[in-house]
Amino acid sequence: MARPSLPCAVVAVLLLALLPTPSTSCDPDLLQDICVADLTSAVKVNGFACKAAVTEDDFYFKGLAAAGNTNNTYGSVVTGANVEKLPGLNTLGVSMSRIDYAPGGLNPPHTHPRATEMVFVLQGTLDVGFITTANKLYTKTISAGDVFVFPRGLPHFQKNNGDTPAAVISAFNSQLPGTQSLAITLFAASPEVPDGVLTKAFQVGTKEVEKIKSRLAPKKS
Repeated sequence: MARPSLPCAVVAVLLLALLPTPSTSCDPDLLQDICVADLTSAVKVNGFACKAAVTEDDFYFKGLAAAGNTNNTYGSVVTGANVEKLPGLNTLGVSMSRIDYAPGGLNPPHTHPRATEMVFVLQGTLDVGFITTANKLYTKTISAGDVFVFPRGLPHFQKNNGDTPAAVISAFNSQLPGTQSLAITLFAASPEVPDGVLTKAFQVGTKEVEKIKSRLAPKKS
């Protein structure tokens, strides 16, 4: 006697159930209403331990209201509203930043290893772009009221080519997206990346590498 065949839909569901679970594209889901970060705890977890005494101020931050000081080498400054500044974000999987740019200011090429970023332009005009793993550059000029998205983990930048200040609000799908500036990561790491690695990677001489390192080295107090 022949076995009855399974409906195609059932077979499809069974096959999907056997596939590896796809990785999530943001922070893990929370398991309780709130878990305000205890930034002083010595307990090391993937995130922060929950503190016991919680107040309304743990969910409040006013640091994005005013423009930051752009008087630096790049002419830009990032003011973060992540879990380190706003403990109530712990386990919620979101954060924000404000980025201010002086005329000619640059937020240099960098990546966020744990989040996709979306920027909303508050004022000014910016040239923005990101680069895929196929070395394809996607770039656009955006102005006040515009939105642009930088996919998770891909190198990206923003440049103010105007003669007036610019500013954006950034949103992330992580409580702590992390930032790796490509130049600083390679030329100001501690311990240092060996000169032989950098000279071969960038096809330049040792003098050029040392010159870049000296310019990007942290300022001594």
